[in-house]
Amino acid sequence: MSHAASSPLQDLARSYGVATEYWDWKGNHVRVSDETIRTVLGALDVDASTVQAAQQSLDDRRDETWRRVLPRVVVLRHGWTPWVSVHVPEGTDITALIRLEDGDERKVAQVDHVVEPREIDGVLTGEATLELPGDLPLGYHTLHVTYGEDEATAPVIVTPRRLQLPEALRTSRAWGLTTQLYSVRSERSWGLGDAADLAELGTWAARQGADFVLINPVHAAEPVATMEPSPYLPTSRRFVNPMYIRVEEVPEVGYLSAAEHQMIEWHGDDARRLNGLADLDRDGTWEAKEAALRMVFRQERTHRRRRDFEEFCEREGQGLVDYATWCALVIDRGLPWETWPAELRDPRSDAVAAERDRLADEVEFHCWLQWIVQSQLADAQREVTAAGMSLGVIHDVAVGVHPGGADGWALADVLAQGVSVGAPPDDYNQLGQDWSQPPWRPDRLAEQGYAPYRDMLRTTLRLAGGLRVDHILGLFRLWWVPKGRPATEGTYVRYDHEALVGILALEAHRAGAFVIGEDLGTVEDWVRDYLADRGLLGTSILWFEREDGVAPRPAESYRQLCLASVTTHDLPPTAGYLDGEHIRVRDQLGLLTRPVEEEKAADDEQREAVLAELRQRNLLPAKATVEEQVGALYRYLTWSPAKLIGVAVPDLVGDVRIINQPGTDEEYPNWRLPLAGPDGEPVSLEEVMTSRRAKRLIRNVTQKQPQR
Repeated sequence: MSHAASSPLQDLARSYGVATEYWDWKGNHVRVSDETIRTVLGALDVDASTVQAAQQSLDDRRDETWRRVLPRVVVLRHGWTPWVSVHVPEGTDITALIRLEDGDERKVAQVDHVVEPREIDGVLTGEATLELPGDLPLGYHTLHVTYGEDEATAPVIVTPRRLQLPEALRTSRAWGLTTQLYSVRSERSWGLGDAADLAELGTWAARQGADFVLINPVHAAEPVATMEPSPYLPTSRRFVNPMYIRVEEVPEVGYLSAAEHQMIEWHGDDARRLNGLADLDRDGTWEAKEAALRMVFRQERTHRRRRDFEEFCEREGQGLVDYATWCALVIDRGLPWETWPAELRDPRSDAVAAERDRLADEVEFHCWLQWIVQSQLADAQREVTAAGMSLGVIHDVAVGVHPGGADGWALADVLAQGVSVGAPPDDYNQLGQDWSQPPWRPDRLAEQGYAPYRDMLRTTLRLAGGLRVDHILGLFRLWWVPKGRPATEGTYVRYDHEALVGILALEAHRAGAFVIGEDLGTVEDWVRDYLADRGLLGTSILWFEREDGVAPRPAESYRQLCLASVTTHDLPPTAGYLDGEHIRVRDQLGLLTRPVEEEKAADDEQREAVLAELRQRNLLPAKATVEEQVGALYRYLTWSPAKLIGVAVPDLVGDVRIINQPGTDEEYPNWRLPLAGPDGEPVSLEEVMTSRRAKRLIRNVTQKQPQR
C-alpha cells in the first residue's frame, strides 16, 4: 500500500502501528480521519492533539529506544541469534549474561557494530550490540547487563520455530464433536450443561471413534444476575465460569450431614426443573448452584484437599486474588464497578486491600470456586482421553473481555481506555461492528513481558488437549473504534504477532497441546501462510469455501492444516441452513441489506451448487431427505486433506435454530437456546447418546476414506 502524504501525525501513527489508510471490503482505498488517529494515539498515551504536539511526540518516539538501556522484551525463535542494542553513556564498559529459567547462566558476546553516539537528554549516549546465543532453550529467561555500577534487565522469551502436531495427527486425521456445552443438558443437569456433561458426552463420543470435543469458551461471567449470555463477552478470560460445576461431584458433598444433603437435593430439584424451559436460564441455574456450593464450601476439608487448594492458590497468585476480590466487591457493592468510590477502582490501592480483609471469607469462596471448576474440567479432559480420545477437549479462547468485568478492573493498566475492539464494514455487516471490548495495549503487554497474556493461556491449557483461538487475526491487528463513534470510524492497530503467536506456541508446546486459529473472514494471505509455518491450524467452513462466490471449492483443495466443518455457531445448524433459516431470521429481524427475494435467490444458487457437486460425486441421490443431505455434506469433508473434521452436535439431532445471530442483542435469544430436535423441542444428552440419527451421521465421517 502506498502511504498517504507524510505529516508528523501520519508518521507518528505509523511508528505506533496505527493504520492511517486501508482497503475496505469493496476494494476502495480509505483514508483514516485525523480525529480517529488522534483518539487512538491518545489511548496509547501519545499526545497528538496539535501539529506541534504530534511533532514533539514523534521526536520522543525516535529517541525512545535510546532512552532505554535494553528493549522492553526480546522474543525470538529457537535457534535464532538476534542482535540486541544496549544504550549506555558513551565510553561505559558493559558485561552481559542470560540467566535461564532453571537458574543456569550463559555469557552473551558483544559484536563489533559501530553506531554513532547521540545526545539524549543532555547525556552523550552510545550503543553497544549483543548477539544472543543460538542454543538457548525454549522458555522465559532474563538478560542481565552491567554497566558501571548499574544493571539493567530484560525478559528473553525463546519460542518454538514450529508447534509440532500431536502424534495422532502426524500420520492421520481425526474427527470430533463441536458444541456449545451449556446447551447440552442431561437429566442430572441443573438447567445447563456442565463439566460432568462434558465428560459424559466426550466418553460417549470416544466410543464412536471421536478423538476430540470442541466446546465454547468457558470463561468467567458475572457472579450476580444478570449473567451475560455470550461466552464470547466474558468478565475474565483467565478464570472459569463456576456455573459449569457439577455440585454432586464436589468431594466435600460426601461429608455433609443428612439435613445438608437434603438441602442440596432440594436446590437440585428446583434447578432441574429449568431443563424443561424453552430458553436457558443462566441466572436461575447459578442461583441454585451458588446456594448449594456455599453450603459445601463451609464443609471441613481433608488435609490432602486443603493442601491441594493451598497449592492452587499459590500457583495462581495475585491474579486469582484480584479476580476473587472483584467478585466479592461486586456481591457487596453491585455493578458496574466504574461507579464504586475512586479508591476501589484501583486494585492496588490500600482501600481495596482493606476491603479484601473485610470480605476475606467471600474472597476465599471465589478462589475455592475456581479450584473446583478447574479441577472438574481437568477431570473431564482426563476422562475423555482415558476413554480413547487421542486429543480430548479443545477449549476456546474469546477475543476480548467485557469492559465492566474483572479483567477490565484488574488489568486496566494493560487495556486501552476510550476505545473498543470491533471490525470494519464487510459483506455481512455493512455498518461495521463494535464488540465493546477494550483491546490489549501492545506497549504495556511488552513492558510486562506478556505476563497477562501468558497467564490467560496457561489456565485454559491446563484443562485442554487443544486450544481454539477466536479471531486469531487479533494477534496481528485489531480494529480499534473510538468510544461514542460508529464502527466505520475506527482503524487498525498492529500487534507484535511474532511475540503473541510465538508465546502461544510456547505455552501450547509446554502443555502438550495444539492450536486452531479461527481465521475466517477477510485475511491477508501472508497471515495464513505465517500461521501454517508456525504449526497452527486454520478453520474451514464448507459454506464459505467457494471458488468464484458460488461454486464450491473442491474438497481436495482444502488446507491440510485446518479444522474443517460444515457449519459454525454464527450459522444455523446444517438442516436449518439447507432450509434457509439464516435468510428467514435475518428477514424477520430487518437485517437484510437487499430484498429478501434477492437474498433467497443467491442463497438457493449457492446451496444448489454444493448439492450438485455432491450428486456429481455420487454422494447424494437425485431425491434426498434433509438428513441424507446433511450426511453427504459431512461425507464430502472426508475427501479433503483437513487434519480435523468437526461434527456439530446440533447436526446429530437435526436442530435447525441458529445459536447466535450476529448483529442482534435482545432481538434474538442469542446463546440462550438449548439443544433441540427438528421440532424445536429440547433434546437431552441421554437422547443424543441413544439417537439412531446421530449414529447414522457419525458413520459418514468414520467410513474409511483414502488420504488425498
